[in-house]
Amino acid sequence: MKHIKPRWIVIGVIVLALAAGVWRSLSNKRAQQAAASAPASTVTQVELTTSDVLKAEMRDITQGLEISGTVKAVNYAVIKARVAGELKEGAAREGDAVKAGDVLARIDPTEYQRRWQQAAEQAKSAQAQMEIARRQWNNNQSLVEQGFISKAAMDNSLASYVGADASYKAAIAGADVAHKALDDATLRAPFAGIVSGRAAQVGERVGIDAKIMELVDLSQLEVEVPLSPSESMDVRVGQVAALQVEDRKDTLGAKVKRISPSAQAGSRSVLIYLTLDKAQGLRHGLFAKGILGMGKSQVLAVPLSAVRTDRAQPYVQVVEQVGEQLQVMHKTVTLGARGMDLAQPESETMVGITGLNEGSTVLKSNVGALREGMVVKYTAPASAASSAP
Repeated sequence: MKHIKPRWIVIGVIVLALAAGVWRSLSNKRAQQAAASAPASTVTQVELTTSDVLKAEMRDITQGLEISGTVKAVNYAVIKARVAGELKEGAAREGDAVKAGDVLARIDPTEYQRRWQQAAEQAKSAQAQMEIARRQWNNNQSLVEQGFISKAAMDNSLASYVGADASYKAAIAGADVAHKALDDATLRAPFAGIVSGRAAQVGERVGIDAKIMELVDLSQLEVEVPLSPSESMDVRVGQVAALQVEDRKDTLGAKVKRISPSAQAGSRSVLIYLTLDKAQGLRHGLFAKGILGMGKSQVLAVPLSAVRTDRAQPYVQVVEQVGEQLQVMHKTVTLGARGMDLAQPESETMVGITGLNEGSTVLKSNVGALREGMVVKYTAPASAASSAP
C-alpha cells in the first residue's frame, strides 16, 4: 500500500463515483418505467346525494311548438277624455280597486252645464211654438168644416204645425246631446278592476281623446301569442301548453281558447289566446314562454340536460353495480322525441332515448363530467338512492 502512488488512488475514487452514479440513474429509470407500466391500484371516489340522480322511466312526452307571448287582462281599458277641459278631480290613483260605475275623474263641468241649460230652454221655447201651431191647426180644421176659411188656409196651418213640431224635436235632440256632454265630463269605471296608471293630473287641461288612466281586471288573464302563418295551421282550440312567466321556475298550465281568423297587418302574424289554469299573482304585461302541445308519445325519457354531447356520440352517465361497488359508467344513447311531461309541470325539457335500460340510475347535469369507473358513494343509504325519482 505504501508503494501505490496517490494519483492512482484519486483516479480509483473518481471511477467508483462515476460507476455509482450510472447505477443510480439506471435504477431510477427502471423504477419510473415500472410505475408507468403498472395498472392503477386505486380508484377515485365521488360522493353523491340522492338528488343528484334520477331514474330513466317511460313518460308521456308532449311534443310541441315553442311559443312566447304577453300576459294580458281580458278586460283592459284606456280611459280617455270624451270632452275637453280642465281636470278638476282625480278620485282614483294607481293600485286603487274600483267597481263598475265608480267615479274615476271629473273634468270641469261648468261650460257643459251652461250649454245644457241653454239647450233645455231652447227646447222649451220650441215646445211652446209647437203647441201654438197645433192649436191653430185644430181651430182651422173646425173653421174649414163650417166654411169660414178656405182649405188652403188650413193646409198652411198644418205646415206651420209640422215645422214647429220638427223644431221642437230638434231642440230636444240638441238638449240630449248637451246633457250627454255634461255626463261625459264625469269619467266612470266601465268594469270592476284596478287602476294601473295615470297619464293626467288634477289641474291639467286635457283635450278630447286625451289619455287619463288605465284600468285592468286581473280576475281574468290570458296569454296573447303571435305565430307565423305556417305555425298557426296546426293549432286548434283546446290544445294544452306549459308556460313559464318571467323565467320563474314553476310552470303554469294553459289552454288555447281563441284563434284570430286573420293575420296582423305588417307582421303577418296570427294571434292565438291561451287561458291560464292558475293566474294568481300574475300581472298584466308580463312575458311568458313555453311549449304548446301538438302531440304525445310514450318513450323512455330523461332530462335533455342529462345528455352529454362532449363526444362524437351523445351519452349519459349512469351508476351501475360492479361487483361490490357502485361505479360511474358511460352509455351511448340515440336521441328521439323532445318535449315536456305535462303530468309533472315543474319538470324541464325531456328527450326520448334508446340504448339505455328502463330503471337505470342517471346522473343529473349538475354533477358534471365524471370519469368512467369512478366509485360512487351516497351520502344517504344506497337504498334511498335506488328509490330516487
